[in-house]
Amino acid sequence: MRSLRLVALALLSFPVAGTGLAQAAPKLLPHRAVYDLSLEQASDRSGINGISGRMVYEFAGSDCEGYTTTFRFVMRLETDDASRLSDQQTTTYEDGAGEVFQFVNKMYLDNMLDREVKGVARLKDGATLVELSKPERRSEKLQLTQFPVRHMKEVLAKAESGGGFYQTTLFDSSEDADRVMMTSVTIGKAKLIEESEAEWSAATPLENQSYWPVSIAYFDPNEERGEALPDYEISFLLNESGVTRSLEMNYDEFSIRGQLVDLTMFDENKEAANCAK
Repeated sequence: MRSLRLVALALLSFPVAGTGLAQAAPKLLPHRAVYDLSLEQASDRSGINGISGRMVYEFAGSDCEGYTTTFRFVMRLETDDASRLSDQQTTTYEDGAGEVFQFVNKMYLDNMLDREVKGVARLKDGATLVELSKPERRSEKLQLTQFPVRHMKEVLAKAESGGGFYQTTLFDSSEDADRVMMTSVTIGKAKLIEESEAEWSAATPLENQSYWPVSIAYFDPNEERGEALPDYEISFLLNESGVTRSLEMNYDEFSIRGQLVDLTMFDENKEAANCAK
């Protein structure tokens, strides 16, 4: 089930919010997005016959308060031999300066806790210092990098500047929270959402908004770069309000599609009022 854990944890790297094309700097908007999950494709070697499930992603916060995400990814995987239910539950907090990242990742298999990773990472003294309390107490000193919100602010800034290709690094607490991932990001040109699109009814708050097609490939830094294939790739449409839709998570032997089915945008003025206190 390692691949299923990676699928869920990889979603921590998704854009948590966004901004309009005309703004000079990304402005993160609070929202809750719900996606239906289905199997896009699977090779014979994967042994996968079907995948179904739902993902709920909620984001809130501001530069003054910091940013919180709560995330749940429930998926049933059907193979020739068995039917397994996985339930990934994640809560994270990243401070507004992008220097502190707290995380709790829990994975349940068939309603039994299979894995829990809990800790805090800090950017300090030219490095990323990770202190874990679960599954056991230990410390890691990794290369200096950035955390998910800062990573996606960078993606949004690149999108506003015209898109293109670039490479960067990321710590998102995936797997054992002991590595910094290399990421290759490709951003297409801005487009306007159209009524003919499949997610139109769910994406009513996005009417008249622009979006960018984005693809991010994640590489294990311990692998030789050369012709190394990514651990996984994520493609999606990133709306200027920060909502992601038309998700595709590609793991070589199989891929999962996530379609936006419900969207709630939270009160941005309430966030601003909290900062003004």
